[in-house]
Parts: sequence; structure tokens; C-alpha cells
Amino acid sequence: MSDSRMKILEMLAEGKITADEASSLLEKVTASENVTEAPVDRPVVSGIPKYLRVVVDSADGDKVNVKVPMSLIKTGIKLSALMPVDALDAVKDQGIDLSKLRDLPTDELLEALRELEVNVDSADGDIVRIFTE
Repeated sequence: MSDSRMKILEMLAEGKITADEASSLLEKVTASENVTEAPVDRPVVSGIPKYLRVVVDSADGDKVNVKVPMSLIKTGIKLSALMPVDALDAVKDQGIDLSKLRDLPTDELLEALRELEVNVDSADGDIVRIFTE
């Protein structure tokens, strides 16, 4: 049995994922074993996501894989409320109004991000995926 399959079954046994999620993940593992090079699949997200992922695979061979913790995003939103008025005005002069972030309900934002999915396949072969997990 592959390491991926064992990890999925362990997560199921520990109650970290449901039986339906485990089934879906096992299907993806089976599919990926039958394909030599598969695109990045969006993982199954149950509840509020923990990470914002940005994956880039350029036609030139450059690869980017960024994993930003959602807690960092929440902290950034809260820190914007502590910015001095002069700094907020300077940023606003550049067309960015950070004052709106103070009143933004972070839990609602994180819930909305759960549905985020950006897939770009450019004509020159670049692939960009942005999603939450």
C-alpha cells in the first residue's frame, strides 16, 4: 500500500476527514498513479481552510509553490487597523483603501476563501493555480 493511501486512512481513523473525503482522496491517488504528470489538484477542504496556495509551473521550467497560513492573513487584516493615519493616507493615495479591512469580519472572509479557485493555463504553456486548503 502506498504512503499516500496509508496517510489518508490514518487521517480517516483519527477523525480528521470524513469517509466521503477519504474516498475522494483515494480516487485522486489512484488517478495520479495512472498519470505520469498530472496538474495540481485542489485538495478537499472541510471547514475553514488553513492555507492559501499559489502554484506556478512555467513553460521555461520555473516552479513556484507558495503556502500562506490563513492565520497570517487574519493577522495582517488586524494589523492594518494599527497603521498610523499618515501611512493609511499614503497607501490610499496609491488607490488602496486599507481602512475597509478593519470592519471586515475575518471569519466570513476565510469562509469565502474556501471557495477560491483560480486556474490559468496560458497560451505559452504557463500554469497558475491559486486555491485554499
